[in-house]
Amino acid sequence: MTDHTPAPTDGEPTAPMAGSRGIFDKELLERCISCGFCLPACPTYKLTGDEASSPRGRINLMRALETGQLEEDDPTLAHESSLCLGCRACETVCPAGVEYGQLLEQWRDHQWRGPRRPWIARLLMALVAQPTLLRLQGLVRRHARSRPRPRAAGAAVGGHTATDTGPSLMLGCVERGLYPRVSRAVQRLRPEVSVPSRQGCCGALHAHNGDSATGEALAKELGERLPGTIVTTAGGCAAHLAHHLGRDRVKELSEYLDRAGYTPLGEVTVAGRRARVALQDSCHLRNGLSVTRQPRDLIAAVADYVELPGAGDCCGAAGTYALLRPADSRAVLDPKLDAIAAADLDYIVAVNPGCLRQLQQGLRRRRLRTRAIHLAELLALAQAEPTSGDDEVRETAQ
Repeated sequence: MTDHTPAPTDGEPTAPMAGSRGIFDKELLERCISCGFCLPACPTYKLTGDEASSPRGRINLMRALETGQLEEDDPTLAHESSLCLGCRACETVCPAGVEYGQLLEQWRDHQWRGPRRPWIARLLMALVAQPTLLRLQGLVRRHARSRPRPRAAGAAVGGHTATDTGPSLMLGCVERGLYPRVSRAVQRLRPEVSVPSRQGCCGALHAHNGDSATGEALAKELGERLPGTIVTTAGGCAAHLAHHLGRDRVKELSEYLDRAGYTPLGEVTVAGRRARVALQDSCHLRNGLSVTRQPRDLIAAVADYVELPGAGDCCGAAGTYALLRPADSRAVLDPKLDAIAAADLDYIVAVNPGCLRQLQQGLRRRRLRTRAIHLAELLALAQAEPTSGDDEVRETAQ
């Protein structure tokens, strides 16, 4: 029989590992000193109050798996590897510099092998790994398009000439299908950003669902296909691509606009006044890339910015999490919806398509008047002239 005795999950660090199975990077796993600073930052620990549902507790579970103290089919391991949102908020408060996100990927690589991977994740991973299917979305949904920029002669670098270094917009798997207006808004704001065809998935979905090897391969393949700086409107994709392609190569939209010296035009009004607008941070953008100021500055330039309590806390979308664990996802979102209602917002801005979908669904359930919108759409809405045929942009606000 399998021993289901739980691993140590209190504040005492486990003994140094012996007889390791090679599942985890030993140096990363041993870096945790079990200080407990991560506990109040963890959304699932806030919900449950259970030590095993904290980063510290999960790392002790990982250690128990690595040393054989717990077997692979232990129900606690299965539950906790799935319950974690992967938001990486614990990394921002950890004095030991634990790279929890990397440990979680290694855990799921092992825990979610083959049939153990949730079927919804398997289905989505299979779909986004097909570039032809992704491009077909564009034929129906009309995401942004542009012709490739002329290339001057030069030595090939990363599949492109050395002189071809202009910015390229990454369309994203979810966004090109569900939110094609976002890429069109970017094109309206910054015409110099090209939209190369034949884009595939960046691999973030794979990396977060137990196949980090494919996630890395897809990121590098996309890096070969997109010349110059890669501009992305998805915080989670930005963090994944930056990890594999380099921080200098990848810029989230607000970061790119800030560095390009973009000055927002116009303002967003509601009933003759400047709109009240708040931001929902993307967890990976905030916790992984430390991008927090730029989207706030852009919003404040076109509307009355309202700092929402808990803006940096996870909304519960977390990639596939809202599909895999819908009840837990809603429990994470509920306090945020309470804060939005109390703030009497006109708009809540997202910088990640998963967050946008999560907020839109939650607002509809609550029947709140606040509208969720992507940052690119908000800036395009501010810039649009009332008589310039901007119905497509304003449709978002309806």
